[in-house]
Amino acid sequence: MPQIDSSWFQIEPWLLAVLIIGVIAFLAAAIYWGILAHRRQVSAGREDLIGKTAEVMVALKPKGVVFVEGERWTAISEKGRAEPGEEVIITKVDGLKLWVTKK
Repeated sequence: MPQIDSSWFQIEPWLLAVLIIGVIAFLAAAIYWGILAHRRQVSAGREDLIGKTAEVMVALKPKGVVFVEGERWTAISEKGRAEPGEEVIITKVDGLKLWVTKK
């Protein structure tokens, strides 16, 4: 049976220090990002649409279609008529319908 040389299993001190510093830096960054994620307010869902601007795709007379954040939504104009290309502001979300007013 061949003899095992103990020098094969030596770890350089600088390499060990770099590895430990890297692990500590990774853990510190992960904890920091985790804390930031928990402090940030959730901005998703229908409720987040209120107050945003949408572009009219199909004329609102008073019902039509608007384009907001990459999606097409059925919309109802609260006052008057809006033509394609005009911008409207979302005032209310009711199910899958948006209530809008002219900008």
